[in-house]
Amino acid sequence: MKDPLHLGFVVLLLGAGMAYSAQTAKLTRAGVWTGGAVGLFLFLGCGWLGVGLITLFFVLGSGATSWKRAEKRQLGLVDQDHGPRTAGQVLANAGVAGLLGTLAWLIPAVAPLAPLLVAGSFAAATADTLSSELGNVYGRRYYHVLTGRPDRRGENGVVSLEGTLLGLAGSALVAAVYCLASGWGPAFGWLLVAGTAGNLADSVLGATLERRGYVGNNAVNAVNTLVGALTAGGLAALS
Repeated sequence: MKDPLHLGFVVLLLGAGMAYSAQTAKLTRAGVWTGGAVGLFLFLGCGWLGVGLITLFFVLGSGATSWKRAEKRQLGLVDQDHGPRTAGQVLANAGVAGLLGTLAWLIPAVAPLAPLLVAGSFAAATADTLSSELGNVYGRRYYHVLTGRPDRRGENGVVSLEGTLLGLAGSALVAAVYCLASGWGPAFGWLLVAGTAGNLADSVLGATLERRGYVGNNAVNAVNTLVGALTAGGLAALS
């Protein structure tokens, strides 16, 4: 059971974040409440680390999305992201983490591994967001992830070297926060691999199923975070 004082402080902190998200139209009303609920379950299952990871993702993701937005709009790259983020988009990026936090809270046996899996999911979500949002600005050449042939910037399944490296940097920030809380060791490398694996899975699904209209972007993002979590857990199990 969490300390009531700490729990109360977290509720106040999450409330402030929710108010900010609503005031600045970062999230829809449903998105605000969904994000707050995910943050609370992450605290209940993973403590302050869970709150720190979702906060880091929100700050980095919001910053990358807003960065040079006028330039992206001129290039026709912001149609999908127009307007506040919805509850569905919140769950697509943080739902796996929220579920893991809930399981860690309800099932003590899950608690020791859950923070690493949560970090893996956020490493993948951060890598995807930064590689696409910043890669579309700073990329020089764009390629189809499966064929390697030049392709149109902003199209599903299209990657750039610069975007991939920026995504890796995002995963490194998530890994650093995790290791600061849990201790430095091989987990840093695991999370880099997890973030890259999730980002790659996102690109492959984007180039195939999403481009053909079989699945939507939310489903692809959810798979991305799931791959990140499973990769981090798998690498830990193999060590």
